Amino acid sequence: MAGRKVASEGSEVTGLHNGRDVFEYALLKVVPRVERGEMINAGVVVYCHARRFVEARTHLDEARLLALDPTVDVEGVRAALGAVEGICAGGERAGQAAADDAGRRFRWLIAPRSTIVQPGPVHTGLTADPTTEAERLLDLLVR
Repeated sequence: MAGRKVASEGSEVTGLHNGRDVFEYALLKVVPRVERGEMINAGVVVYCHARRFVEARTHLDEARLLALDPTVDVEGVRAALGAVEGICAGGERAGQAAADDAGRRFRWLIAPRSTIVQPGPVHTGLTADPTTEAERLLDLLVR
């Protein structure tokens, strides 16, 4: 067992839990009028260190958003959500963040901010497939 950590008698720490990896996620919330404190969930950002994976999935319910604020800039909100997806995707769409690894991009995206699109608190879980997990969380918490 040289070089391996032992979590408890008879079990090794390998990074995998029954074939699943630890992942983190945060909801993306749209807060059209901060002073009112009202918000809708509009996306999720999923990060898995073991797989060097970060991905955002978004879905904007315009009717719900307009019910909170009929004057909200819907196209501006869509652009902000698209920017989050681009940063996660990397490459040209990520702009200056393109050179950053997945973890650094995730941490930057989930940093507290006072813009119309805000990240929620970070939660953790286990997954065998982070892409499927992102879609599951979008269906469960956003759509």
